[in-house]
Amino acid sequence: MEVLGASQNNTATTTTTTTTATDGTVAPASTAGVTNQTGTATEAGLRPGETVVREGKAAILFPSANEVFYNPVQEFNRDLTCAVITEFAREQLSQKGVRLVVPGEKERVVVCLADDKDKSSENQETMDGMKEEEEEKKKEKDAGNGSETTGNGNGKEKKENGGGKEEEESFVTASVGEKCEQGLRVLEGLAASGLRSVRFALEIPGLRSVTANDFSAKAAALIARNAQHNQVAHLVHASQRDASMVMYEARGKNQRFDVIDLDPYGSPAPFLDAAVQAVSEGGLLCITCTDMAVMAGNSGETCYSKYGSMSIKLKSCHEMALRIILHSLDQRANVYQRYIEPLLSVSVDFYIRVFVRVRTGQAKVKNSASKQALVYHCAGCGSFHLQRMGKKTAHGNNMKYSASTGPPVGPSCEHCGQRHQLGGPLWAEPLHDVGFVRRVLDAVSGNPTRFGTAKRIEGVLSMVTEELPDVPLYYTLDHLSSTVHCNTPPMLSFRSALLHAGYRVSLSHACKNTIKTDAPPGVLWDIMRGWEKANPVKRERLSETSPAFKILNTEPTVQACFDVREDANPQSRKRHLVRFQENPQANWGPKAKAGGGGISTELEDKRKKFQGKRKNAITDSAQLKNFPCKRFRKGTCTQGDKCCYSHDLESNAAGAAAGQADKMD
Repeated sequence: MEVLGASQNNTATTTTTTTTATDGTVAPASTAGVTNQTGTATEAGLRPGETVVREGKAAILFPSANEVFYNPVQEFNRDLTCAVITEFAREQLSQKGVRLVVPGEKERVVVCLADDKDKSSENQETMDGMKEEEEEKKKEKDAGNGSETTGNGNGKEKKENGGGKEEEESFVTASVGEKCEQGLRVLEGLAASGLRSVRFALEIPGLRSVTANDFSAKAAALIARNAQHNQVAHLVHASQRDASMVMYEARGKNQRFDVIDLDPYGSPAPFLDAAVQAVSEGGLLCITCTDMAVMAGNSGETCYSKYGSMSIKLKSCHEMALRIILHSLDQRANVYQRYIEPLLSVSVDFYIRVFVRVRTGQAKVKNSASKQALVYHCAGCGSFHLQRMGKKTAHGNNMKYSASTGPPVGPSCEHCGQRHQLGGPLWAEPLHDVGFVRRVLDAVSGNPTRFGTAKRIEGVLSMVTEELPDVPLYYTLDHLSSTVHCNTPPMLSFRSALLHAGYRVSLSHACKNTIKTDAPPGVLWDIMRGWEKANPVKRERLSETSPAFKILNTEPTVQACFDVREDANPQSRKRHLVRFQENPQANWGPKAKAGGGGISTELEDKRKKFQGKRKNAITDSAQLKNFPCKRFRKGTCTQGDKCCYSHDLESNAAGAAAGQADKMD
C-alpha cells in the first residue's frame, strides 16, 4: 500500500512522513515533488505493521495491509474540499455573527484575471485602501476606541449608523480545532481511515461536529483512534453504520447535516436519494464519482440505470459526466420539493467532484424541467445540438410551463450526412457559481502555504472562472482537425477566428485544447474550411462517404480571419498557471478496493512484461520463449521441446499466480 502524498507538477512541495512500527525503519519514498522526512517509531498508539500518513495538518495511523481504503492521489480532492467548506462556513456563519480565524490568512487578496494594466491599477487602489485602513486603525487605537477581543472569542465592534451615532455589534470568533456551538454539522458518509474528517477538524474553523461514518468495523475503529491521535475526539465522532441509514434517520429539520461529503469507491448513486433529504436548507453536498467509464459513454445503459441519463461517447465526455450527476441530483431532490444550485463542478484526473447547495421551494422546482436537456451528437463529424426538456414563458408576473418543441436537427447531420446519437437528459445550466468560486480562489491565493496542492487549485479555479457559464459542452481542436484530415491550427489562431466572427470562446478545465463557444457548428466548419484552403489536404484520397469529403466540398459562408487577437489568450494561460498535471507516479489512478489485498507483485511483473506489446509486435519467434506456455501450465501441451513458448516451471508458476491475481482484481 502506497502512503505517499500526491505530487504536483510545478506546484508547492507537499510534506509526507511515513513511520513504521515494526523495527523502527522508515519506508522509502520516491514520488517526485514530495519532500520526505524521517519519523520515529515511538508514535503514540502505533501498532506493529502500521504507518503514519501525514497530509495537511493530519497524522493518520494506517495499517500496512489493504484493510482500509486510501488513495494519496486524491490529496487535491481533499484540499479543494477543505477550501470550499471553509468559504461555505464563512458565508453561513457570518449571518450568525461568527467570524472564522484561518491560520495563515491575513488580508483577503483579490485575484484579478484582467489585463496587466488593469491589474496594476487595481493593485495600486488596493494598496492605497490598505494604507488608509491602517491609518484609521492607528488613530482609533491612539484614541482608545479600537475593537477589543476577549480570550473566549467574543468581541465588539463600533459602527456608525445613518444618524451619525455609534452602535456596537458583537461577534464570536471560531478557530480551527475548537468546537463552535453555532457551527456546522458535517457528515462524511464513507470515511475509511477518517483522514478527511480529521483534516476538517484541524483545518476548517466553525464546526460544531464531524460524524465520520463507515460500514467497516475496522475502519470505524481506526477512525476513533485517528481522532484521538490528532486530539480532535471532541469534534470527530466515529460511526459504524450504513451511510444511507445514517442520512435517512437525519431527515428531520432539526437533525439534518449542514455539509454531507460522499466519496465512495465507485458510484455514489445508492446514496444520492438519502443525501438530498438529509442536508439542511441551503446546505452543501460534496459528491465524488469515480465510475468515469460508465459516465463517459462506455456503458450507456448502466449510466441510465444509475443516474437516469444515457451517456454517449463524445469528446466532451468529462463535462457530460458532470452534467449527468447534476441532473441526477436535481431529479432526486425534486421528488421532495427541493432543488440544487451548483457552486463548483470539476473534472479532475480520473474522477469528477461536484459541490452543490440544496434548497427547498415548490415554485423553483417547476423550473427544473427547463434546466435539463437532451443532446443530439453526430457520429460522423462530432457536431452536437441541445434540446431543452421543458419551456417556461413569462406572462406578466406569472410563469407558464410547457413541453419543449423539437428536435433541433433533421434525420441526418446537415454538415456530413451521418446519423445522430441521442444522449441525456443532462444538466444544461451553469456548472459553477462564479462569485463563490472567486471567493475560494481569493482565499487559496492569499494563503498559499495552507494546502500542498495550492498551485494546482489556483490554476483549476482560474480556468473555471474563465469558462463560458451559459455554453454546455465543448469541442476539441485536434478532433476538428482530424475530421477534415488537415493539420491542427494554433489554438490562438482558431480562438481569434471565432472572436473576429463575433462569437465568444473559452477553454475548459476538463480537457486540453478545448473550444467552448456559442458559435453554431456551421461556423466552426467554415473556419476549418478557411484553414484547409491555406493548408490544403489531398482531397483525391478522401472517400466520398467520409465526413471530410462533404464538409470540405461545401463553400463557407463565413470568411475566417486568423490574425491573432490580444484577448484570444486567456489570463490563466498567460500566467502559466498549473492547469493539467502530469501523472505523478507509477500505477497512478484508482486504487484497489479495501480488503482486496491490493495489487500483487506477480500482477505488477505481468503488467510490466506485457506493457506495449501491441505497439512493439514480436517479429522474431525466438522471443516467444520469454513467455510461459498456457497449455503446458494446464498440462495439455503436446509440443514438448518444439513448443515456441517457455516450459520453465518457475515462469509458469509465476504466470499462474499472476493470472489468479488478475481474476481476483
